[in-house]
Amino acid sequence: MSDVATGLYGANKFKIGLFGMNCSNGLTMTTAPERWDASWRNNKRAAILADEAGVDFLLPIGRWNGYHGKTDFQGSAFETLTWASGLLACTQQITVCGTLHVRFANPVFAAKQMVTADHIGEGRFALNIVSGWNQGEFDMFGVELVPHESRYSYTGEWVDVVKRIWSETEPFDHEGQWMKLKGVSSKPRPWNDRFPLLISAGASTYGREFAVRHVDCLFTSIRDAALMKTNLDNIRAMGEGRKFGLFASGHVICRPTRREAEEFYHYIVHEHGDWEAADSAAAIRLKGREGRYDDIQNFKERLISGLGTYMLFGSYDEVAEHIKRLSDATLDGMALGMVNFISEMEHLRDGLFPRLERMGLREKKRS
Repeated sequence: MSDVATGLYGANKFKIGLFGMNCSNGLTMTTAPERWDASWRNNKRAAILADEAGVDFLLPIGRWNGYHGKTDFQGSAFETLTWASGLLACTQQITVCGTLHVRFANPVFAAKQMVTADHIGEGRFALNIVSGWNQGEFDMFGVELVPHESRYSYTGEWVDVVKRIWSETEPFDHEGQWMKLKGVSSKPRPWNDRFPLLISAGASTYGREFAVRHVDCLFTSIRDAALMKTNLDNIRAMGEGRKFGLFASGHVICRPTRREAEEFYHYIVHEHGDWEAADSAAAIRLKGREGRYDDIQNFKERLISGLGTYMLFGSYDEVAEHIKRLSDATLDGMALGMVNFISEMEHLRDGLFPRLERMGLREKKRS
């Protein structure tokens, strides 16, 4: 891990990041004029505002194929290692992550890409490792989507190779189940000879087993907040004493009052929701699992508001109290989508963060 003391590497008890701003519309399937325009100019402006506000990290989505609909939801997305490098160059303290489908990238090439980003950010880069699940994206690359267990077997070997590239001082050969490499070497090494933080997401047994062995932070889903602490305790027990962070992905709609939040939610979802994109996303995500959700309409509504992630909703006070409950359940932080990452920054900076500081969940922004 890096020796920098900010962002994901910093001291905030509950860390908050922004999720998905490299993709058109971000996480929200809406036709409302306020929806996120993921231009480079807007990404750069949002990153600088987030850095100044004390947001801990930026987590992009590795998206190669969108969800269509009226908005062509996430049909446009920046490649994340290049995106991260650009944003690391124009920020000072925030951690910027890349998100990489490992089946689409040779580990020797990717290891050097990541070290380049790590040096640009002087240790503020982190990597979100993706094994992949979207058949259409694998088809685009001409790569076989192997069974679930095999995907994590490949990813484990890929990570082992990358870590060896980052640490070996002499050329080496690698002959594994999935790769045969000869005379591998790479310079420069990671910034200050410390590996970038490694992140993964996965709710399956294989995904969690991979995470507790290989990464520093696991992003897990919250399906039942009442059972979350038990779920997090079970995941940590799998690590047999190894320390790693546990985070969740979500989206936030908060306003000074609950009524204002309710009115904005109705406007975004019910007046301007892109239900065609929600239909497409639901078909992709529920393929083979159609019986998992009793209320498909509610599931689609959650897709519209924030791609089906866990929602923080209400007044500033209500959302702060909600985060306090998540922290008490031992969650270490969340990556949050917003309808617009620029215009809504004030709600985090001026409304939510001061309350979390008073609760002892965050420290005041370093100057």
